[in-house]
Parts: sequence; C-alpha cells; structure tokens
Amino acid sequence: MELLYRSTRGGKEALTASQAILQGLAEDGGLFVPDSIPALEQPITAFAGKSYQETAYAVMKQFFTDFTEEELKDCINNAYDSKFDTEKIAPLVKKNGAYYLELFHGATIAFKDMALSILPYLMVTSARKNQCSNDIVILTATSGDTGKAALAGFADVPGTKIIVFYPKNGVSPIQEKQMVTQKGANTYVVGITGNFDDAQNGVKAMFGNEQLKKDLNAAGLQFSSANSINIGRLVPQVAYYVYAYAQMLQSGEIAEGEQINVVVPTGNFGNILAAYYAKNMGVPIDKLICASNDNKVLCDFFATGCYDKNRPFILTTSPSMDILISSNLERLIYKIAGADAAVDASLMESLKTEGKYSITDAMKAQLDEFYGDYASEAECAAQIKKVYDAEGYIMDTHTAVASCVYDKYVAKTGDTKKAVIASTASPYKFTRSVMNAIDASYDSQTDFELVDELNRLSGVAVPQAIEDIRSAAVLHDRVCETADMEKTVRDILGVN
Repeated sequence: MELLYRSTRGGKEALTASQAILQGLAEDGGLFVPDSIPALEQPITAFAGKSYQETAYAVMKQFFTDFTEEELKDCINNAYDSKFDTEKIAPLVKKNGAYYLELFHGATIAFKDMALSILPYLMVTSARKNQCSNDIVILTATSGDTGKAALAGFADVPGTKIIVFYPKNGVSPIQEKQMVTQKGANTYVVGITGNFDDAQNGVKAMFGNEQLKKDLNAAGLQFSSANSINIGRLVPQVAYYVYAYAQMLQSGEIAEGEQINVVVPTGNFGNILAAYYAKNMGVPIDKLICASNDNKVLCDFFATGCYDKNRPFILTTSPSMDILISSNLERLIYKIAGADAAVDASLMESLKTEGKYSITDAMKAQLDEFYGDYASEAECAAQIKKVYDAEGYIMDTHTAVASCVYDKYVAKTGDTKKAVIASTASPYKFTRSVMNAIDASYDSQTDFELVDELNRLSGVAVPQAIEDIRSAAVLHDRVCETADMEKTVRDILGVN
C-alpha cells in the first residue's frame, strides 16, 4: 500500500515519497508528513542481531513506498559504508547509568551524517523516478553540523549544487573550518551577519518566492532542501532508534517489551521527532525527554503549551541547539491538531507575525509522553567534568546537555527506566568547550593542541574529519547580510 505525503498547511494534492523528497518544502510553506505512521512489519525482537543496513531498510521501506527494493537498498548500502569508522554505524555505550547512542561515527563526526549520508542518493533516485531534467540546488541553513554533513554528502554529486548559509559568529571554530575548507565544484558556503533563525527564515523565504522559482526553472534549476524539513532527512533518523532498542535486546540489557526512555538534545526538533515516529511504529519507548540549552523555547513550550520565540538569542557552547524557531515541531503540532491543516497554518502564521502561539488544552493533553527541561552553560560544563571524572568518558557539549537533563529528570520523577541518550557529536568537534569544562587551564592552548590533548585524555583516535582540516586551505570566504541572501544565491547560480 502506497504511503502518501501532505503539507502540514493544506496545500494541494498528496505526493509520493520521492516527490516529497525532491520538493523538500511544500509550496504553501508547510512540511510534508505521511498520511499515517506505519507500524513495523516485524516484532521488535526480530531486529535483535540485524545489521544497521538491514534495520534501516526495514524502517525506510515502510515510509518510502514508491522506491523499489533495489533502489532503496542501493541508497542504503552507498550511505552506510566505510565512511563510518565502526561497522555498527551507531554503537551504544553504557556510561554513568545511561546508554549513549553514538551517532557521530560518520564522515563529519556529527549525527547529521546518519541522514545526510543517504539523502543525496534518495534525492538523485527521486529525480530519476520523476523524470526531473533540472539540476537540483540544495539550499540549506545550518547551526553548525547540517552544513558540513550536507556539503560532504552532495559534493560533486552529478546534477546537484549545494549552497549552505551559516551564522558567521555562531558556530564553533572546528565547525566553521570544516565548512569553509569543503572541496567540490558544486559546493558554496556563505556566512551571514545574523543568527541561525535569520539564516533559516531567509532560506524558507526563498523556497516560497515564486519569481525566484520561475527564474531558476528558466535556467534549468530547482530548489530542494537538506534540512530536516525534508522528509528524506527525517525518516532515516527513525532507523537508529529502532536499532538502539534492538541492540539493548540483543545484549540482554532489556527484556522483550520493556519500555525505555529516550533523551535528545534538541534545537530544530527533528531528532526527537524521529524518536516519536519510532515510538509510533511500535518501539517500546515511554518518555521522550527533550533537552534544551539556555535557548529553552522548547522546554518552556512543553511546560506551558505556549511557544514564544520573543526572547534574547543566546550564543552557547552547544551552538547546534542555538535555535528559537524549531521548524520540525510543526509536524507534531499538525498531528496533535488532528491533522487539521487550517489549525496548523493559523498557529504558524501567529508565530510569523507575533513570534508566538498557544495550543489548546486538548492539544497539550496529547503531549504527556514528552518531558522538557534545560541545562545552563555552567551545568553543561559540570556534567562533562562529572562524567569524565567518574568514567573517563568524554562527551561533547550537546550530549552533555542531554546527560544533565536526564539526571535532573530522574531526580525529579524517580523514573529509573533504562534510558538511551542521543549522543549527537564527537567531542573533537567542540574541543575548546569540552577541554575547558574538564580544566580551565586548557584555554591557553590552540584548537589543534587541544585536539591532541583530548586524544591523550580520552584514548579515542583523532577522527579523520579533524586530521583533514588541520592544514586545509580556506576555499569559501563569502559573507553577506541577511537581507542579501537571495541576491547572493542569484549571483552564485548566475540567475538574474
């Protein structure tokens, strides 16, 4: 049975999976959602012992029903290969009373690799299936990690170009170096003099710009997105929550049917939404614990039912979560509104015009499975040191936010179910913040001296992604004002 996709804001007819992947964002500004969340075809016990690739196929075939078995397996096998430094792809590590799902073993050492390794193959296959003759222009905003993972995924992929906008002073030095040294004749990186929300709003505006769309089409081009607003980016993330539970079953850490909690450091809401989809597919997940940093708009939303971005934007040591407009939350809002696109569109219009919206009591009652809390900068640093001192295990700043929030959750609720914590980036990506948390005297060292010291302390090999940028030349130095993002895209593409 074919699963179709519709816009959260109504829009036109339903699309197939490949059409939704190709388009990225709905024409009315909404996000594509499946008509239903399919159940796993096999009991969860059947996944114990399956490889990551086998698990990914079992999950994705349920969502991408217009892909043939050969097409989908080809995408999966090309994505999850030697680019990852472990055969497990997403190993579970038990530390400090929780299970850390390490999602950073890919080419750019962040969890975005889990989806962005496969998205280019899904995109090219989708273009071929829909007889698309235009070149695809991937237009993306990043708070740090999506950018490099998308650039690496699409670099020199025939029939594509990729343009990434990032906040010039809002990412870590390692994150920026990874992006601006990216090779590939079809890759473009632009810093903006604003924050991530500015970049994301600018990208969304270009997707909704009809004149720009016409001009691109005349030049044989069309936009698509590598952000988690693309359903082809979200669905692959569901697979690793199924895989995590299956690993725990296989190792005997849990019994069949035993519920677990999942803790996710959350900015744009895509990663925790994937866990929610996994739960709805049949994975025995109880609480979905949403961990925020000082930009705690989601934490406040789950507490009050009011989403309010009218607050100071705080630059933190977990920059990939420095977000005040969590785009993927719209998919959840649409679901708890009873798939009423008019209600969703009205709330999103309120967010656009007033910077906030409130859901009804009936909608809020459907959020009981979510729990929100946050960790301050001081708490995040203290958690890194605490776990290192106790276990010798070094986590990055985003993972530390989740780890800290989990400890708070247990203390407040007494709920000691086994918990999977999404470990979203390698500590090597945020060496200065991580090392300063362990000992402030490290701050006098250079970024790459800190890399070597982190290697000594952790005993974990320096990832190839870091070695590659030690002496790499800067290839992208373009910076623009937020207001000039469209002009910059036109200049890059030669579309006037």
